Amino acid sequence: MTATRVLVLNSGSSSVKYQLLDMRHDSSRLAVGLVERIGEETSRLKHTPLATGGASRERTGPIADHEAALKAVAEELAKDGLGLDSPELAAIGHRVVHGGQSFTEPTVVDETVLAEIERLIPVAPLHNPANLTGIRTAQALRPDLPQVAVFDTAFHTTMPESAARYAIDVATADEHRIRRYGFHGTSHAYVSRETARLLGRAPEDVNVIVLHLGNGASASAVRGGRCVDTSMGLTPLEGLVMGTRSGDLDPAVIFHLARVGGMSTDEIDTLLNKKSGLIGLCGDNDMREIRRRIDEGGADAPAAQLAFDIYIHRLKKYIGAYYAVLGRVDAIAFTAGVGENASPVREAAVAGLEGLGVAVDGALNAVRGQEARLISPAGSRVAVAVVPTDEELEIATQTYALVTPARTDKSTTRD
Repeated sequence: MTATRVLVLNSGSSSVKYQLLDMRHDSSRLAVGLVERIGEETSRLKHTPLATGGASRERTGPIADHEAALKAVAEELAKDGLGLDSPELAAIGHRVVHGGQSFTEPTVVDETVLAEIERLIPVAPLHNPANLTGIRTAQALRPDLPQVAVFDTAFHTTMPESAARYAIDVATADEHRIRRYGFHGTSHAYVSRETARLLGRAPEDVNVIVLHLGNGASASAVRGGRCVDTSMGLTPLEGLVMGTRSGDLDPAVIFHLARVGGMSTDEIDTLLNKKSGLIGLCGDNDMREIRRRIDEGGADAPAAQLAFDIYIHRLKKYIGAYYAVLGRVDAIAFTAGVGENASPVREAAVAGLEGLGVAVDGALNAVRGQEARLISPAGSRVAVAVVPTDEELEIATQTYALVTPARTDKSTTRD
């Protein structure tokens, strides 16, 4: 029996998202689920068996740790005949947020890989520890099965040094591994490729600006399938205005808050990562709620409008900057929760860019749908597209390609 299934795990600090996919033909999803509030009395697992068409199942109650969470996931899958002991399971693919410069491709996990992911914890303290826990737990459950790490940063390792380097002392930067790494790489890779497909062209022939707009948000400039610039940096804090993150900021603000405001490093970190962005500007980090406040008017509308305008101003700046970086832009692709669903954001982001060949058709932009689609007027010099992201499929695709017999181990660790 040929093993064609891939289990994708996205392990967070207190959650595990998972999908089981069959990579034959249409890469169909067999099951999806989420374990949340791990370590609490109110833990919850929601499992949906798509292969059987059955109803979603939920279980609540204490789930002590990630090992218990993955065992619970395995039990739910087994109820549908999709257990982790199945000979049809080819590999388990793991999302790993930070791979630094060490990993440029999906990588079969061994002790050396685990050690390098652990070494990168200081530059991803919220994410890499949870990712490691997920990998080690999966290894314990299926020690015979390939575990593949797919890195958020990998797609951005093609950036030239002129884009990746900060203008600080080189020796200091190298000693502390300070450079721009970028994140959301699996999404940017998938969406840039799907945009080319939507245009009926090869990725190698297309230049795309990808706008991944969710609670976390990032932009990338993709030339011929390769990232040449991206908005996030050493951490996911740099770049666009986000739900709770400030994005670009004068570094001296931090010194000012410490010296004049008397704030500690941890307090400033919390401010910029959790109490800034949209929520800091108007008290809401949900774009739907912000638009509701604007549309209804009233006392809350001005703050919501200002937050929206700041969000759009930053977004438009990055579109213009990446247009200049690429020189020729074939498409601008909106993706993720806000990018896929908030038509006012798309309209405002490109308003005034008609001289660059960028515009949206109002009627097309207003259409809601789950499929990739063009929203620019026919004949536009630059296509504007809505392309739903699928990071799980991207992880599964990269994982399966690595472990199938036609491929060899392409671990890319380097010093």
